[in-house]
Amino acid sequence: MALKKFSFNVLTNDKNSRRGLIKTHRGDINTPAFMPVGTQGTVKGIFIDDIIKTGSEIILGNTYHLMIRPGIQRVGSIGGLHQFMNCKLPILTDSGGFQVMSLSKLNKIDKEKGAIFKSHIDGKEFILSPEESINIQKSLNSDIVMVMDECPKKSTQYNKIKDSMILSMHWAERSKKAFGKSPQKAIFGIVQGGLFKDLRIKSLEHLLKISFDGYAIGGLAVGENQKEMFDVLDNITGIMPSDQPRYLMGVGTPSDIIGAVKRGVDMFDCVLPTRSGRTGLAFTWNGRINIRNAKYQNDNSPLDTKCEKFGLNNYSKNYLNHLFNTNEMLGSMLLSLHNINFYQELMQAIRVNIENGTFQQFHDSYINKL
Repeated sequence: MALKKFSFNVLTNDKNSRRGLIKTHRGDINTPAFMPVGTQGTVKGIFIDDIIKTGSEIILGNTYHLMIRPGIQRVGSIGGLHQFMNCKLPILTDSGGFQVMSLSKLNKIDKEKGAIFKSHIDGKEFILSPEESINIQKSLNSDIVMVMDECPKKSTQYNKIKDSMILSMHWAERSKKAFGKSPQKAIFGIVQGGLFKDLRIKSLEHLLKISFDGYAIGGLAVGENQKEMFDVLDNITGIMPSDQPRYLMGVGTPSDIIGAVKRGVDMFDCVLPTRSGRTGLAFTWNGRINIRNAKYQNDNSPLDTKCEKFGLNNYSKNYLNHLFNTNEMLGSMLLSLHNINFYQELMQAIRVNIENGTFQQFHDSYINKL
């Protein structure tokens, strides 16, 4: 039996917001979609079966981290990342470019060789070329592969961002060639260009000539404020292909997601829900709760009365506050699961409101609340 080809269709529009469906041979992905981040082969502190029960339909893995630990040979020995982490969902893998910028010691960029860097774990030197990044992602058996790009830190220096964008375009060409033909999988290009409208447009135009299965917007989780991010989206999403998925990388807060959906974005990922869960910050429909706060010590109400899955509303704020103040790992596990579940409830509500033509009202009700 032939494997299902990768495809994307927009099912409904509500102004610029899109309700769509990605089809992969591992399963369908309803969009707008949020991808929990399983950087090192796990969504931290949550069983993969529980991730699925939240309504998550795709997760994200990372080339950089898996290349360093445990190493691609170990993952490949069992058949790929899905088997390694016992995950039946589709997996998108980042190319590793962002981590080279943010984590590596003494990294050096060479146009032809790629990124030359030392591991943030033990200082071992690695060379990650566009071809190697793609080959690693193929060895991981990723369903959606990202081109290798350079992700510069936020900068107002036009020429610095321009040079980085030109390098990313060169690497995008090499990434696409290394990917070859694989109709059951997809490769996404990444639009760079910082906060400069003309560079973003040039980047997109070049990627369109190369031709990809989807297009990501990179370089927007590097220190810019929300208005700056929305300005970039306003400049670029309207000229992105209407029949292919649009992915905003590394974003973000519930408010960021709502605003980006209004501007036509389909896919998101971020470590925020699990990272916040590990530090005691919960996302709810009534706003954020810092469960470590002393005012919750005698609050026997549930974290969120609207949350009915996993029996999470059986745990009082009083008890959760106790878990965090005594450094019990169960606290981090419960809040991480709660936050991923909340994000998927948010995405479901977004999709329903787009279908009903009421997304603008939903946006206005929650953009400044969540």
